Amino acid sequence: MGPIVGVSGIVILLLLFTSRVPVAFAMGMMGFLGFSYLVSMDAGLEMIAIDLFEIFSSYNLTVIPMFVLMGCVAFRMGMSRRIFDASYVVLGSVRGGLALASILGSAAFAAICGSTNATAAAMGTVALPQMKRYDYDDSLATGCVASAGTLGILIPPSALLIIYGIISEQSIGKLFMAGIIPGLILALAFVATVYILCWRNPMLGPPGPPTTLIQKLKSMPALIEVAILFALVLGGLMTGWFSATQAGAAGAAAICLLGLVRRSLNWQGLIDASKDTLLITCMVMFVVFGAILFGRFMAVSKIPFVLSGWIGGLALPPTLIIILIILLHLIGGCFMDGLAMIMLTVPILLPTVLALGYDPIWFGIIITLIVEMGAITPPVGINVYVIKGIVPDTPLQTIFRGIFPFLWALVAVSIFLTLFPGIVTFLPGLTGY
Repeated sequence: MGPIVGVSGIVILLLLFTSRVPVAFAMGMMGFLGFSYLVSMDAGLEMIAIDLFEIFSSYNLTVIPMFVLMGCVAFRMGMSRRIFDASYVVLGSVRGGLALASILGSAAFAAICGSTNATAAAMGTVALPQMKRYDYDDSLATGCVASAGTLGILIPPSALLIIYGIISEQSIGKLFMAGIIPGLILALAFVATVYILCWRNPMLGPPGPPTTLIQKLKSMPALIEVAILFALVLGGLMTGWFSATQAGAAGAAAICLLGLVRRSLNWQGLIDASKDTLLITCMVMFVVFGAILFGRFMAVSKIPFVLSGWIGGLALPPTLIIILIILLHLIGGCFMDGLAMIMLTVPILLPTVLALGYDPIWFGIIITLIVEMGAITPPVGINVYVIKGIVPDTPLQTIFRGIFPFLWALVAVSIFLTLFPGIVTFLPGLTGY
C-alpha cells in the first residue's frame, strides 16, 4: 500500500507544480498529507512541529543568508557592470569579443552570486545593449547570455549545491570545491562555442574597437577584486580555515568593506540588499522545509527502498543505470524548475545511487548541471524569459534558437564529467574541510 500511496503523491505533486502552486507549499502539503495518511494525523502534526523547529534552528542553514547577502550586495554595488566592462576592454576587440566578455563576466559574477537567474539578468542588462550597438546577431547575443547564466549554479557559491548538500546531508564545502573545475570547463566550452560560430560566420559577432595596453591594465581592478573574493571564500574552505557558513560570512563582510572603500555602496543600497537577502533566504528555507516533509513521506512510503531493490535486481550495468537516471533528470528539467526537480528526485534516487557505488558529491554536480539545462530549454527555460524581459522586442524563438549551440556544449561537458568523474572529485579530495 505504501508504494501506491507514494506514487499517487508524486503524481499529485507534479500536477500541483504544473498548476503553478509554489514549490515549498506543494511539497510541504503533500508531505504532510501523505505521511499522515500512512502513519497518523497526530504523527503528521508532530512531524511538522519537530521538523519546523529543527530546520529553522539549524546552524547548517546559516550558510544560505551569508552567500545570498554576498550576491545581493555585489548586485547593488553595480559589480556586474564593472566585471563586464573589464572583460569587454580585454576581449571586445576580437571577433565575437562581446559574447566572450559576457561569458567571462558571467563566470566572474557567478563566483560571488550563486544564482543562474540573477547571473543572466545582471549580465544581460549590461551586455545586450552593447551587442545591439555593435550589430551582433540577436540569436548569438541572447543565447550566449542566457546560457552563460547557467554558470551561476555550478561555479561556487551555488544556491542549488547548498540545497543539494542539505537534502543529501553532504558537505557543502566539498560540493563547492567539486564545482570549480566543472564550472571552468563549462565556461571554456562556451568560449569555444562562440569562437566556432564566429569563425564559421564572422557577421554573427563583429569585432569592437581596439583597446590599448594601458586601457586593459586599468580595467584589471574589477577582475582582481573578484579573484580576491573568490580566493578568500574558496581558499578558506580548501584549507579548512572556514566552515561553509564562516566562508559565506567572510565573503559578505569583504564585499561590504569593498563597497565602502570604493564608495559604491550607500545606506540605501545596503538596506535594499538586506531586504533582498531576507526575501530570498525565507523562500529557500521554506523550500527546504517542504522538501524535508516530502522526504519523510517518501521514506514511510518505502518508494526509495523499493526502487533501489528493483534497480539492483535489473541485469544492467551500473553505468547504464546512472545514464537512465541522468536522462530522467534531463527530461524532467525541461518541464520543471531545477530546484523543484532536485527536491523531488534526490530523496527518492540518492539511496539507489549510493547502492550502485557512485560518489554523492559527483552525483550532486552532475544532477545540478543536468537539471539546469532546463533553465535554457523550452518550455520552462526561465533564463530565456529573463532575457526576453530585458529585450522585449526580440522574439522568443530567436532566443531559443540561439541557445542550442550552447546546449550542445552543456551536453558535451556532462558526458565528459560522467566518463571522467575524477575531475569532479579531485579538489574535494584535497580539501581539509
